[in-house]
Amino acid sequence: MRLLFLGDMVGKTGRTAVWERLPGLISDLKLDFVIVNGENAAGGFGITEDIYLETINAGADVVTTGNHVWDQKEAVSFCERHDQFLRPANYPAGTPGKGSGIFYARNGARILVANIMGRVFMHPELDDPFKSAEMILAACPLKEQADAIVFDFHAEATSEKQCFGHFVDGRASFVVGTHTHVPTADHQILNGGTAYMSDAGMCGDYDSSLGMEKEEPLNRFISKMPKGRFEAAHGPATICGVGVEISDRTGLAEKIGPLRLGPRLTETVPDFWR
Repeated sequence: MRLLFLGDMVGKTGRTAVWERLPGLISDLKLDFVIVNGENAAGGFGITEDIYLETINAGADVVTTGNHVWDQKEAVSFCERHDQFLRPANYPAGTPGKGSGIFYARNGARILVANIMGRVFMHPELDDPFKSAEMILAACPLKEQADAIVFDFHAEATSEKQCFGHFVDGRASFVVGTHTHVPTADHQILNGGTAYMSDAGMCGDYDSSLGMEKEEPLNRFISKMPKGRFEAAHGPATICGVGVEISDRTGLAEKIGPLRLGPRLTETVPDFWR
């Protein structure tokens, strides 16, 4: 089974690039399942229902989020209407929406996708991500209720991300980090067979500060005083993500590789999909 994960869409330039390229990627690479993180898609802060629907219409099977999930107030209501929209599962009980679900791939496989948020240097500080993951895995074990299991671990600290990967190693198909917007070079298959990458990177303008126009972030580092608002950068976007091939027999990963399409970063397509 071929699965593609695309990192945080940032602003109009990021989401438009994904909408334009994703249908072709699904066809050309014969993808079975696509997950897109959309928590920065609305001007860099949150996601609207229209943006969510456009992302699904472009071919995404699930849209995950993170700490900016509620930045657009309408998300609190529309999250209840759409099963393919996930907020972090470790929000307290009673929070609107859901943090995980079973979805069906184009080849008929059952995919459990879970969105979990880390706690180190993160706000708000949510419930224990490790306990949340344990509960999800206990309720839906790999190769019993699910043919593959994917975690979007939205976190700041790479140490927390790596430890989470080792925690679920052999019990999940793939753990991918989001939130820091910078693609890492540590894509690998862990000892137990779980594919892992600390951060998929963002889909946005890399002539920026994490997808934001660089002048105001730079000003705040230098002067410690705000002069204006953070605005999403509007230059050409690079699509960043990671592709994984998952065994139909075991539900564990067989191959993993980065995908990068666009200016600034070197274009890369996983060798096993060329």
